[in-house]
Amino acid sequence: MQNLRDASERFEQSIANQSVRIGDEPDYDGVFAMRISDAHCHFFSSRFLELLTAGQDGFPDAGRSTAVSHRLGWDDPGTADALADRWRAELDAQQVSRAAIIASIPGDEVSVATAVARHPTRFVGFFMFNPAAGDVSTRLSRALGEQRLRGVCLFPAMHGYRLDDERVREVFAAALEYKAVVFVHCGVLTVGVRKKLGLPSPFDLRLGDPLALAAVASRFPAVPVIVPHFGAGMWREALMAADQCGNIHLDTSSSNGWMKYDPGLTLEDVFRRAVAVAGPDRILFGTDSSFFPRGWQQPIFAAQESALRAIGASDEDRQKILSGNFDRLFSLGI
Repeated sequence: MQNLRDASERFEQSIANQSVRIGDEPDYDGVFAMRISDAHCHFFSSRFLELLTAGQDGFPDAGRSTAVSHRLGWDDPGTADALADRWRAELDAQQVSRAAIIASIPGDEVSVATAVARHPTRFVGFFMFNPAAGDVSTRLSRALGEQRLRGVCLFPAMHGYRLDDERVREVFAAALEYKAVVFVHCGVLTVGVRKKLGLPSPFDLRLGDPLALAAVASRFPAVPVIVPHFGAGMWREALMAADQCGNIHLDTSSSNGWMKYDPGLTLEDVFRRAVAVAGPDRILFGTDSSFFPRGWQQPIFAAQESALRAIGASDEDRQKILSGNFDRLFSLGI
C-alpha cells in the first residue's frame, strides 16, 4: 500500500511538473504505457442531488442527498472535498492522468470548483449552463473567472433554446475571453438518474442539431467546441459540422448506444469515419463515468482502445485521442 501511495505521489508530481513525455508515462508497475485523460466525467455531488430533486416529494429536507443516493443505490457523495479525494484515488487506481469533471446541473459550479482547487493537476472543471435563464455574462464571469472553470456545457434540448440564439453567442464570446471550451450536447438526450428517480424529461431533441451549432462555431474559430458521444445519434450531422468547422471536436464518451439508429454501424466504423473526417487531433477520449461505487468505467476504455487498434490507428494517433488532445486543450498552469 505504501509503495502504491508513493507511486501515486510521484505520478501526480510528474504531471504538475509536466516532466513526463506523452507516450512515455510509466504506470505504477514501472511499465511504459499510454497516458490516459478522460474528457467526460460527471461530478455527481451532494449539491447536485439536492438541486435535482428540489421540490420533489418523498425526500426529507435534512439529509436529502443521502436519501436520494440511497434511493438510487449509490454511495453517498459526502462533501465536495471528500468526493474529489475519492475521484482522485479512483484515477490513481485506474492509471488515469487527468479528467474533466462536469457540474451536471446549473447552480452546482461550486462543487466542481472545490474539487479542482483541491486537485488542480488532476481535474479540469466543466459546468452545465443554461443561457435561457438570463444574466449570461455575470454568471459566466463568475464561473470562468473567479471559480476558474474551463468548460461551459450547453444542453439546448434540455433547457429549450436554439443554438443560433443570441444568448448562445454570448456564451461563445465569454469562452473566447476566458480561453474556455464550449461543450454542446447534440442528438439524443437521456439522463439515467432522472429516469431512475421518475423525474420528467421533456427534452426537445430538435434543438440539439450539430448543423445549427456549426453556424455559431464558425463565427468563433478560436473557441474549441466539444460535441459529446460522436453527436449522440446525429452522427452524419456531427461529421458534417466537424468537417466545416476546424474548432469542433468529437468526444467518444459512453457506450454510444445511439448506434442502434444506424443498423450495422459498429464502434470500429464510428472511429474510422471520425478519424477520416475530423482527424486524430480533434477526437477526445471520454467514458461518461459518474457515480460510485461503479466509479471509472474501465470497460468503455477497453472497448474504445480495442476499436482504435482494430482500425489500425497508429500509436501516435491513439495517444492523441487518449490524452494528447486533452492536454493540448487544457494545458496546466492556465
